[in-house]
Amino acid sequence: MDTIGFIGSGNMAEALIKGIIAADIYAPENVLVSDIRAERLESLAERYGVVAAESNAALAANAHTVVLSVKPQNMTDVLEGVKDAIGEKTLVISIAAGIKVANIAAALGEVAIVRVMPNTPALIGQGASALFANDRAEPLLEKAMSIFSSVGKAVIVDDEDLIDAVTAVSGSGPAYFFLLMEEMIRAGIELGLPGDVAKDLVLQTAKGSGLLAAEADKYNEGPAELRQKVTSPGGTTEAALKVFAEGNFSRLVNDVLTAAYDRGRELSG
Repeated sequence: MDTIGFIGSGNMAEALIKGIIAADIYAPENVLVSDIRAERLESLAERYGVVAAESNAALAANAHTVVLSVKPQNMTDVLEGVKDAIGEKTLVISIAAGIKVANIAAALGEVAIVRVMPNTPALIGQGASALFANDRAEPLLEKAMSIFSSVGKAVIVDDEDLIDAVTAVSGSGPAYFFLLMEEMIRAGIELGLPGDVAKDLVLQTAKGSGLLAAEADKYNEGPAELRQKVTSPGGTTEAALKVFAEGNFSRLVNDVLTAAYDRGRELSG
């Protein structure tokens, strides 16, 4: 009986719980959850049929895979509390931003560790996650991949330093798109559209564009080709894109991602 436990039951943990149960990767009775909030555990148990653990240590002692889904500032205390309960064959997965594999290994010893950077669209099963495994975890990567593939797209990086780039691109990435949508709605209203109309048009355009890009990728057609198809010579789109170019949009995007990357490296120490 393969079991998995989640230490911390925030939104991302719930997304993963929902995903692995819906994908029949784990049965609800084989999913353990611990949290300092008793009412949160009761809610998850009622909603998904998972088992509330008495403590973090009890969970770690009874789970083949332990997912550390706690805030980074709480990680030291959590690791201290479970270090004696983690078995040699336990797979430890961390989704805590900025916490390196070496920091976890320093507390838990030479165990299998996978560090993951997911993103918030996992909440609706459309996430993007990147996984890095230490040497002991490489034989267990398929198991880790199945967990995160249940909530979207999962990829593997072979250098932990690349997690900072992942954070800049996809970890923080949803906020960039949300900001663009926010500003497009505002601009649409300034151009005279009713607020609800501007919102509906922008949200559907964003959704449709993302789905179209994903479909086109199956045929090796990238965003650049799709953009060119929309851009008629002398047309409205060309006029708009010219303003982007004059504002050095490409450089701005590069600066944005670099700022996120640099901050990620600072947080990782």
